[in-house]
Amino acid sequence: MAQLWLLCFLLPALMGSVTANKPPKFTSNITNLVVLPEDLPVGAEAFWLYAEDEDNDALTYAMSGEDSTFFSVNPRTGEVKVASSLDYETDYFLSFEVSVRDPYNAPVVATMKVLLEDRNDNIPVFQDTSLSTSINETLPVGSVVFSVLAEDKDSGTGGTVEYFIEKVTPNSVENQHLFRILDNGSIILNGSLSYNNKSSFYQLELKACDLGGLLNGKNITHCSQPVYLSISVVDQADLDPQFVRDFYSASVSEDAALGSSVLAVEAVDGDRGVKDPVIYSISNSTKSGWFEIETEGGVGVIRVNDTLDREQLLQEDEEVQVQVTATEEHLNIYGQEAQASVWVTIRVTDVNDHKPEFYNCSLESCAFTADEAQASFTGWVEEHAASRIPIEGLTMVAYDPDKGRNGTFELFLEGPDAPAFSVSPTRAAGSADVQVLVRDSEMVDYENKTVMMVQVVATDVVSKNSSVASVTIHLRDINDHRPTFPKNLYIFEVPEHSPPGFVVTNTTLATDPDTGEWGHITYSLLPGNGVDLFEVDPDTGTVTVRDSLNLDREQQTVYFLTLQATDGGNQASTTMLEIHLLDINDNAPEVMGSYNVFVQEERGNVSLTILAQDKDQPGTNNSLLIFTLLPGPYSHNFSLDPRTGLLTNLGPLDREAIDPALEGRIVLGVRVSDCGVPPQSTEVNVTITVEDINDNEPIFNQSGYQFPVAEREAGIWVGTVEAWDADQTEANNRISFSLSGSGANNFLLQSSMLGSGRAEGRLRLPPDVSLDYETQNFFQLTVHAENPGPQGPEATADVQVIVEDVNDEPPTLVAASLQEISVAENGSQHGQVAEIQAQDVDTGARLVIELVDVICTKAGLDVGSLCHGWFSVKANGSVYINQSEAIDFEACDRVMLVVRACDLDTDPRFQAYSNNGTLGITIEDVNDNAPHFLLDNKTFVIIPELVIPDQQVAYVQARDEDSGANANIKFSLLRVDFVSQDGTTTPFNNYFQIFTTSEAGVFTGSIQLVTSLDSTLQGTYQVTVQARDHVLDNVTHKTQITLNLFTVDQSYRVRLQFSTSKDEVGANVEDIKAALAQATRTSVYVVDIQNINPAARAQAVSYLDAYFVFPNGTALTLNQLSVMIRRDQDSLTQLLNMGLVVLVRGGERGRGKGRYNAERANPMLDLPAKDLEYVSSSSDQDYVSLNSLDENSVDVNRDSQATKKKPGHSPPGPDLEPLSVVLADRKMGAEGPGREVLSFTNASLDTTDL
Repeated sequence: MAQLWLLCFLLPALMGSVTANKPPKFTSNITNLVVLPEDLPVGAEAFWLYAEDEDNDALTYAMSGEDSTFFSVNPRTGEVKVASSLDYETDYFLSFEVSVRDPYNAPVVATMKVLLEDRNDNIPVFQDTSLSTSINETLPVGSVVFSVLAEDKDSGTGGTVEYFIEKVTPNSVENQHLFRILDNGSIILNGSLSYNNKSSFYQLELKACDLGGLLNGKNITHCSQPVYLSISVVDQADLDPQFVRDFYSASVSEDAALGSSVLAVEAVDGDRGVKDPVIYSISNSTKSGWFEIETEGGVGVIRVNDTLDREQLLQEDEEVQVQVTATEEHLNIYGQEAQASVWVTIRVTDVNDHKPEFYNCSLESCAFTADEAQASFTGWVEEHAASRIPIEGLTMVAYDPDKGRNGTFELFLEGPDAPAFSVSPTRAAGSADVQVLVRDSEMVDYENKTVMMVQVVATDVVSKNSSVASVTIHLRDINDHRPTFPKNLYIFEVPEHSPPGFVVTNTTLATDPDTGEWGHITYSLLPGNGVDLFEVDPDTGTVTVRDSLNLDREQQTVYFLTLQATDGGNQASTTMLEIHLLDINDNAPEVMGSYNVFVQEERGNVSLTILAQDKDQPGTNNSLLIFTLLPGPYSHNFSLDPRTGLLTNLGPLDREAIDPALEGRIVLGVRVSDCGVPPQSTEVNVTITVEDINDNEPIFNQSGYQFPVAEREAGIWVGTVEAWDADQTEANNRISFSLSGSGANNFLLQSSMLGSGRAEGRLRLPPDVSLDYETQNFFQLTVHAENPGPQGPEATADVQVIVEDVNDEPPTLVAASLQEISVAENGSQHGQVAEIQAQDVDTGARLVIELVDVICTKAGLDVGSLCHGWFSVKANGSVYINQSEAIDFEACDRVMLVVRACDLDTDPRFQAYSNNGTLGITIEDVNDNAPHFLLDNKTFVIIPELVIPDQQVAYVQARDEDSGANANIKFSLLRVDFVSQDGTTTPFNNYFQIFTTSEAGVFTGSIQLVTSLDSTLQGTYQVTVQARDHVLDNVTHKTQITLNLFTVDQSYRVRLQFSTSKDEVGANVEDIKAALAQATRTSVYVVDIQNINPAARAQAVSYLDAYFVFPNGTALTLNQLSVMIRRDQDSLTQLLNMGLVVLVRGGERGRGKGRYNAERANPMLDLPAKDLEYVSSSSDQDYVSLNSLDENSVDVNRDSQATKKKPGHSPPGPDLEPLSVVLADRKMGAEGPGREVLSFTNASLDTTDL
């Protein structure tokens, strides 16, 4: 009972004691996530654990878990230090448990998570250090030479690699820029190569460096050890052959036998690494056919091929220039002949095969042609010429074309007159001007012989062959006499003022016995008094008066002149002329004053006396005056007294009888003469003005008029009437016209003056009136002409207007002749295919058909002028095929000939053409075109895990420019090969099938899978597709194309683990895919979603396996995906909210256990702290969108420098398939000739995110 009481007493106390001591707890300022740099040294402070105990009990700190080994904790203070080296690249996320306890309570446990920050503690490492390649010397500039890859395990800028070419061997300024390297490691040819002229081998020293990053508090950049790339240049046949010598020369005798060898030339292939055999030929020669060349033992032997003649080469310095061309046996890499040429000089030596000949030319200009060869020559020389004087006019050249002594000859004279002359030179070589010289002056006598003859003989000094030339020498007389007059004085009489040319004497002549020019006499007057009044004919000696005016007897009565005679040699003699002047009547009468009279016609009279005087001596006939009225158009109306000079009219004067242009003025001419011999006279005009009165009526120029006028022409001119009035003043002769008669209102009559007293009336139709032949074809009218004034006289005339019919109707085309026709294309038809007809209601119409335009259409659309020459239209309307072979249905399926008819006799004022008509010609199709593939630059990618049988994996499209059945296309698979990454090719012919469909003329071949593919294979399926047209006919055309289907194997499968169940992940799969696509810019392909087996504690609940593929076929690796998700904060936040906790390689689990918090409200991704928006000292702050082309393409077409990667752009991991290399290979056409290799994009992999 006591024990029970004690128990009841102690139990509450014990319970109170337990309740009083409370366990410790971690303070609120401690976080269960710590961010540490990986370069924190061992022993350094990492972080502190803080806890508090309300009972102030002593606390003990501890750590447990796999990752706790990296740290050590002071159990009393809670200070945590680094216990072993941290490595971001090994494990950047650490998770372990920390605990605190007091002596009385169980330990309080919490989960501590440590995120490591990356530091630049790794250097780039090349994947391969033994590098070598061979390239052709003709590799285009900008081509990829080789690709290298270096990896840096760091992230951010510390893991971004740049490549450098440190050195190029051989070392030269040019070689240092011969290559460049891109950021993706592709080495690009930056200049031209030459196996022969530059170098056949290059060695590149390469280095890779990261972009730098923090390490131990400093910004450090790491570079790799250098690697060396050996490049061998392969010689190509791109150079012409080269002759071993720059100049060749030889000599050959002109009598050399046919086939004789002259010399040999030699050329070698300019490509030292190819050494193609060389063939020789003569491509040019200054003497065609003289020589030939044969290829013997690698050299070209030149031989004599024709008779040689050195003398034909005198203008060419006795040399023949032969151009020898060396041609390599095989075409060069450009498909052209490799050739080189050299000129060979062949000197032809002389033999004595000619004799000297004579030529009529000068040595400087002599061409020694057959036309210039001559055997007879002519020359001149003066009689008694001095010795050594050459014969004039003699152009003689002696010429022997042989050389040296063979061309040397001797000259001498023969003939009857040879003693009087000599020849020069007497000996010559080759050629010489030949002169005949006077030897004996006395023998050269004109009086004995006028013509002398010699022969010049030229003899070859070696062959003694000779030629003879005859020379005829004409002698010239010399001047040895002077002219003489018979008397020393001659006396003559000449009337004063004799006219120029009056002969004073023509018998005063001299004589000279010389001949020719020496006997020709010239006469002249020597200077003296009166010499300017006379002149002498230099040839006849006739003396005549020169100045009649100043030959005045009253001034001087006698003149003395000296006449001189001179021969052609300027020898002269003189005689004296004495000339006496005779008096004449040389003064004319003078009239005093002027004379003008006014008188009215019909009533006025004229009475006028003319006064005159004469200065000659009074009382002589020279001063006795007589008045005479000169004849004129009106002088018969007047009388003039010859003695007194009184002028009167003989009757009434009529103004109208005077020429109207004189305006009533009569001008009479009066002559006043003396009675001398010869008589002198003076003339004076007397003007009589007759004033007009109105005494005449108008008169028509015709009694009647008849005018034709064309129908249907308004406002045209009909005809003109004319009348005149004889009165001569405007007041009395003005005329106006008027019209009367039936139909006069259809006409207008316009009056106009043509001049004084003359007027015309222009008859025309009003602007709005035209005549109609069918309504009225004749009009009878009267025209009136009237003077002004109330009682003015009037005249009338009849006017007949005749209306004429005209050809005024246009032709028309016969519609039946314009019916549509059909013509087959491509030379199927010839000749006439249609006939166009026209008609015209006019009689006598002359119709022709004209082609106005040609319209070419295809499927109703205008295609320009390409069919304009296919057809022609003749004037008779016949339509012919012009160019049958040019007719092409594929270019134009309908031709419209726009034609019209023309009446050649239509009045030009009216329409001569019909309306345009159209003859339609349908072009019928024949099967003349092969199918052609439509290239859309698609890239086809296959993910074997996702594709199933009967699913389309690629497609081709083609069309045929023919129509109908001719354009039908059927596709078939010719071959399927799998090309693995190591280049091995394996047939896969039963794995694919193709089905043909069509839409709007485009045929599509759908390539489908027949059976499942092996998802572990890495490489490319090469599928060769054939397109064949007109499958129902024997006439078919075929073409083929090869597609590359790139595989994405299982190494690119990535697993994403979630803290949510499979069902929740499946419900959110579209949002998850959208976030992933936004972050990666790829197409996301989900393979599987499954739950993860439950584990001991805190692990992922489910996973999602997927592939991430770019449009060009490149897939993301796990490392690349991790980096790209971290760069897109929005996508990362969405994925975290949907439960994403870790990324692992496909089919793998995350490392360790308990790596992530079990609390779904705060999912933890296995990523660096900076990507979870924790404060970090990392310098990697710039992020860019990642495009697959940054890593897998080489820009060889741009001349700009390679674009530098921005910091943060991570290089591809080691698991990335280098599809860019495959894509580059297929662009080079590696399939061989005749096969078209293209790339396509699998539509199932397309994404609109790029």
